[in-house]
Amino acid sequence: MNYKEAQQYKKEALQKADESVLQNFHIIITPAITDESAKYIEDFLKNPDKFNDESCKKYSSDGEFEVVSFKKKMNKKPSNQLMTFNDAE
Repeated sequence: MNYKEAQQYKKEALQKADESVLQNFHIIITPAITDESAKYIEDFLKNPDKFNDESCKKYSSDGEFEVVSFKKKMNKKPSNQLMTFNDAE
């Protein structure tokens, strides 16, 4: 999905999420390409407060994005702990 669609999808995901999800999980927009997404998440986890939704744009080479969630306290390898919202439809 393009960035605008991802923003809308994230907005809807946040509206549907219960309080425990909002407190315990990051819900973010990432590049759709796996390697780019992994790099974005790696950098995001170093300092989440420095990132906003638009931060993902500079990591994407094709302008395609997805919305993912993962625990705020993760193990070292995030790839096996992600849930892609658009895959869960």
